[in-house]
Amino acid sequence: MHTNIKLAWRNIWRNKRRTLITVASIFFGVLLSAYMTSMQEGSYSKMVEIVVKFYSGYMQVHQADYWENKSVNNSFDYDQAFIDQLKSNPEIDLVIPRLESFGLASAGELTRGSAIFGIVPEIETQLTGIADKIVSGKYLQATDDGVVIGDGLARFLKLSLNDTLIIITQGYHGVSSAGKFPVRGIIKHVSPELNKSIIYMELKTCQNFLGAENKLTSLVVNVADNDVMRKVLKKLKSEIQAPFSVMSWEEMQPEVVQQIESDRAGGVIMKAILYIVIAFGIFGTIMMMIAERRREFGVMISIGMQKKKLAVILFVETLFIGVLGILSGLAVSLPLLLLQAQNPIPLTGETAKLMEDFGFEPFMFFSTAPEIFLQQAISVFAMTVLIGIYPMVATLRIKEIKALHGT
Repeated sequence: MHTNIKLAWRNIWRNKRRTLITVASIFFGVLLSAYMTSMQEGSYSKMVEIVVKFYSGYMQVHQADYWENKSVNNSFDYDQAFIDQLKSNPEIDLVIPRLESFGLASAGELTRGSAIFGIVPEIETQLTGIADKIVSGKYLQATDDGVVIGDGLARFLKLSLNDTLIIITQGYHGVSSAGKFPVRGIIKHVSPELNKSIIYMELKTCQNFLGAENKLTSLVVNVADNDVMRKVLKKLKSEIQAPFSVMSWEEMQPEVVQQIESDRAGGVIMKAILYIVIAFGIFGTIMMMIAERRREFGVMISIGMQKKKLAVILFVETLFIGVLGILSGLAVSLPLLLLQAQNPIPLTGETAKLMEDFGFEPFMFFSTAPEIFLQQAISVFAMTVLIGIYPMVATLRIKEIKALHGT
């Protein structure tokens, strides 16, 4: 076998130009495919991060009717024993109580609809890291009677630190709620949409404002990743009974999942077209090689070379060409994508505005997940193996007399 490998290696360099052109086609295919996949998966990861890390967490526990009708009336009592029960699961990292509502935020003659989040400041920031995203002022403290608002909302209402924000909404059981709150801090939220509307206030302050004493609308349950979530979700759904329900972020944000899946399907089609082009390039090279060396093969078989051995050598030659293309493609794409992951491409103009309108940061993000590179390597290698069958079959079917005459 060692001799076969050595012969195959020498043979592919007998015609350097042909070999390098074929390797180059595989190289560019792997590079472009890895780059496109990285860009897709990076965008998906950022979308999921915005949904999970900065809003919903991986799972939430609600009153059974809350998600269909997001009203303070569909809230439940704060129960520390229930929270401790959830925390007892070793795979659950955080359980975060929230009271959420919607209202009109006003300053002077300006008004905007806003999302109101009643939070426990020291617990909330463990998930969202909002304390680190304060661009002006300070983060909320326990029993604070002020608010932290999004930078976009502050600019729209022309508010600065220590200005007064007026909030009008409907409280618990239809009670009208209106209040004045000093602006303690301004946050630059990663979601442009939330940045234009978010208002954070301390949980007890929010409960008093809405007339919903000791009430919560959700418990955010956070775990390590999606794989852990699916295992924990199954367990929680069996344990948590009415009047509560538990939902994953995928159930709460189905439009995000659908967007990812449809975009990923489009990417698969594009990569399939790219791989077909590469496959025909390799196949064309192999056919040309067989045609050019037909007389050589006839001579080798006539003087005693076994057809099986010759077929193995040609198969190994095909694999060498494929592996060289794969390795060179990965060698360039890996450092390139590591650099791109650290430096996302900023989008400008209408594209940036469109991204912000959909609630995403105006950047093109990249992923360096190992499966991105493995996927390209395995796909091209499998394709090369399939193509390598052709020269084996062609060799086994050679008629020595015809081959000696070059036909």
